[in-house]
Amino acid sequence: MMHRPPPDDFSLKETKPHLGGGKITGDKLTSTYDLVEQMQYLYVRVVKARDLPAKDVTGSCDPYAEVRMGNYKGTTRHFEKKSNPEWNQVFAFSRERIQSTMLEVTVKDKDFVKDDFMGWVLFDLTEVPKRVPPDSPLAPQWYRLEDKKGMKLKGEIMLAVWWGTQADEAFPEAWHSDAATVGGADALANIRSKVYLSPKLWYLRVNVIEAQDLIPNDRTRFPEVYVKAALGHQALRTRVSMSKSINPMWNEDLMFVAAEPFEEHLVLSVEDRVAPNKDETLGMCGIPLQYVERRLDHKAINSRWVNLEKHIIVDGEKKKEVKFASRIHLRVSLEGGYHVLDESTHYSSDLRPTAKQLWKNSIGVLEVGILSAHGLSPMKTKDGRATTDAYCVAKYGTKWVRTRTIIDSFTPKWNEQYTWEVFDPCTVITIGVFDNCHLQGGDKGNGARDSRIGKVRIRLSTLETDRVYTHSYPLLVLHPSGVKKMGEIHLAVRFTCSSLLNMMHMYSQPLLPKMHYIHPLTVTQLDSLRHQATQIVSMRLSRAEPPLRKEVVEYMLDVGSHMWSMRRSKANFFRIMGVFGGLIGVGKWFDQICNWKNPITTVLIHILFLILVLYPELILPTIFLYLFLIGVWYYRWRPKNPPHMDTRLSCAENAHPDELDEEFDTFPTSRPADIIRMRYDRLRSISGRIQTVVGDLATQGERLQSLLSWRDPRATALFVIFCLIAAIVLYVTPFQVVALLTGFYVLRHPRFRHKLPSVPLNFFRRLPARTDCML
Repeated sequence: MMHRPPPDDFSLKETKPHLGGGKITGDKLTSTYDLVEQMQYLYVRVVKARDLPAKDVTGSCDPYAEVRMGNYKGTTRHFEKKSNPEWNQVFAFSRERIQSTMLEVTVKDKDFVKDDFMGWVLFDLTEVPKRVPPDSPLAPQWYRLEDKKGMKLKGEIMLAVWWGTQADEAFPEAWHSDAATVGGADALANIRSKVYLSPKLWYLRVNVIEAQDLIPNDRTRFPEVYVKAALGHQALRTRVSMSKSINPMWNEDLMFVAAEPFEEHLVLSVEDRVAPNKDETLGMCGIPLQYVERRLDHKAINSRWVNLEKHIIVDGEKKKEVKFASRIHLRVSLEGGYHVLDESTHYSSDLRPTAKQLWKNSIGVLEVGILSAHGLSPMKTKDGRATTDAYCVAKYGTKWVRTRTIIDSFTPKWNEQYTWEVFDPCTVITIGVFDNCHLQGGDKGNGARDSRIGKVRIRLSTLETDRVYTHSYPLLVLHPSGVKKMGEIHLAVRFTCSSLLNMMHMYSQPLLPKMHYIHPLTVTQLDSLRHQATQIVSMRLSRAEPPLRKEVVEYMLDVGSHMWSMRRSKANFFRIMGVFGGLIGVGKWFDQICNWKNPITTVLIHILFLILVLYPELILPTIFLYLFLIGVWYYRWRPKNPPHMDTRLSCAENAHPDELDEEFDTFPTSRPADIIRMRYDRLRSISGRIQTVVGDLATQGERLQSLLSWRDPRATALFVIFCLIAAIVLYVTPFQVVALLTGFYVLRHPRFRHKLPSVPLNFFRRLPARTDCML
């Protein structure tokens, strides 16, 4: 039986870290790195050497520099046959791990058997200066090489040595002592911190209008023509033209996602369906996207005729002169007025349109300090022992950041701070933690994928401005065996607002750019386009150096979250019940009032009702005043912490193993036939209940329609006569009298009530519906 963790194990914990070296008080920023704990490093910049002595028989040397601090050793690249090498490399040694008082910088000559000693320079750590940004970088100096006895040798080396923090500009590119076990330039690049930008995405609208003078191969039949359009891996097609002729018409829109820089051409081909599974190409054309018109609003653009060729003209190939050609009539545009969705709109981090001319001014700045993690689970086995090499990825807007990888640690400390411009407060930042499986460099990981450790989402609108939130967030991941806590991540977050007026104004604006409402895309189109956008973003970022890998990008963008899940369906059902819970509670309270459960309250409600009927102008002010008082009352219990992943809300704590196995199944399924049959039967059972509820709702609606439809002539006659009498009575009776009589009748004492249903309800239930017409 799986051990169930205590409830507080998945909870959010507030912390009080020593941020910014103790210089932060919760106000505005006081330094560049004021949301993280300061980490001290010894920096060594090895610039170059000169006049190095010859060591080989050829009269030259192959020099490299070795920087040693206790048990940690870093080396520069070596140059062949060069006595004046230039390295310009930086080494960083963490103060926490320094176990020596002397720094050794040695110059050696690369040799096949044993590298020759050419001289060294020693530094006493107590004499090393301290540098605090924004001070200018320390100027490197020339140092004469010495032998191990302290005698001067031929040759000099240019160095700069200083104490600094992770705020130093040399930090991101430096070789780090905690990565001493990682070998190779590719592997070192894979563990360094990096900032990435998503490619600029556009919606490409292709309006296929018509074609002219097509030449089908078989002229004895009417052609069944459609147009197929392809952009990279995206392919769409129009319907078969209704006008079965050599001049077909469609007037149909096809939507694609295109990314700058535009690498692929839009390829259109006109196809003739000659048999059920056989199509013939009647002509093709290629359109480079660089020359496509960019549209910022819904104004119509000019259409154009394009000649169709038998094959696509490749760049550089000479185009043949043709006097007669089939043509296609198109209207092609890059839509700059839309926001290209690559995330779910429920937790989108960016809502701006593609065209920069349409962007509004920023309303503030989001700063995130990624401090540390603790209690991380072992993710892999290396040399017979469990280990984790963790790094973080944060995504907000088009900017992605990746921290450096901390090698072999279950309690990594990153202490890196990043900043984003904020254009809309109703957006979400996502921070994920991953295990680096590419420490061997290049693609030597044999197809290994970086493992997910967990992620956190923070909605900016839930944060108070100018307040520093320091919390430890649980990293929760759903496995086929159930939900598992993989550790905790420690974050410091601050949202600084530059203009409160602008931010308040944003709440009155549409969530998406106006083109989404003037010319809306269908739900099916948006779903398909979002899938294409995520594929493009993951492909482009995986081509960066170092790559942000496809599995990382897809996890951050929640690819696959739209797939069927019994657990998620239950969670959404309980969310709906939670929303209607308040209305159900009001209904129960009103039922108690009507049944005089508390006579004093019922009498007070009678008095309030009498006042509102006599003075109807007080109804709306009373409602709004009541809502105001409720809001002020609840202010005392407002949430003090940002929201976090809730296992109870997600129905993850008590999910059935088979339901989780179904959620993790591939699409299409890869499970055995008997399991699929069982799941299909379960889905039929659930769908049957939903079908019954939908049918009952339809029945009530049809009964309302049948009041005046004369489907039941006696019922309709009764209702029509009742309406006539009610119109006459209400015309001669003041409205306040009617309202009072109705209200007192509804609130009457139980002594005057019957347990049987009321006459109107009996009449309504007897009305006919269309259920007896159903097969």
